[in-house]
Amino acid sequence: MKKNMDLKIDIIILTKNEEDVLEKAIHSVKGWAESIFIIDDFSTDKTYEIAKKNHVQFFTNKFVDFSQQRNFGIKKAKSDWVMYLDADERLTGDFKKELEIRISENKYLGFEIKRKTYYFGHDWGFEDKVTRVFRLDKFKKWQGVVHESASLNGEVGVIESPIEHFTHRNLSQMITKTNSWSDYEAKLRFDASHPKMQMWRFIRVMVSEFFRSYIKEKGYKNGTYGLIESIYQSYSIFITYAKLWEMQNTKR
Repeated sequence: MKKNMDLKIDIIILTKNEEDVLEKAIHSVKGWAESIFIIDDFSTDKTYEIAKKNHVQFFTNKFVDFSQQRNFGIKKAKSDWVMYLDADERLTGDFKKELEIRISENKYLGFEIKRKTYYFGHDWGFEDKVTRVFRLDKFKKWQGVVHESASLNGEVGVIESPIEHFTHRNLSQMITKTNSWSDYEAKLRFDASHPKMQMWRFIRVMVSEFFRSYIKEKGYKNGTYGLIESIYQSYSIFITYAKLWEMQNTKR
């Protein structure tokens, strides 16, 4: 897709061992973005080689938390606008066209974007929204450890055309991600003096998470894929609270 020449936007992608998805993310913005910046947490796979092959700017920064990593990345941006893209996300032509139109209206200083979710490569029939596009001179900072949020001086609009989000691609990738994220999630709860974990708390959070995925987000419509994903979501929250239980019983 040919970019509106009046739009100058930089893309920032955070990476950690993303060799299986990074190239497609880059290709979805290459030739459209003014610059592409990879902010990498010392990957040990072919993430660096893929970035260099595609002639994007590559920086390493030791991961502390997601806000710190995103704030490091925005310091590299030079264009009027900046967008954060995860390595497992891809922009569509419709999204880019709509974003150009909305920015040209000069009404908003940032945008929420919708993400069409794919689990195991299948359209899940589910969308969420995240704030990812900002006018650089109006952006303040990211804050929060895991579920980070952006602070912006101005009104935020919504882009209706979704991007594609290929999360939970296979079980090995899912387990690796859960093990990493659960450390931060458990630490957040521990630092907030979460009530001591008891057996009933484990049962409650696991049942609630399964219900959210299988019923509320209609995972049941996806057959065996939906059942596996919903059971996995229950398992994932169990790992977070099991790590919290471990901290409560070893650090107090």
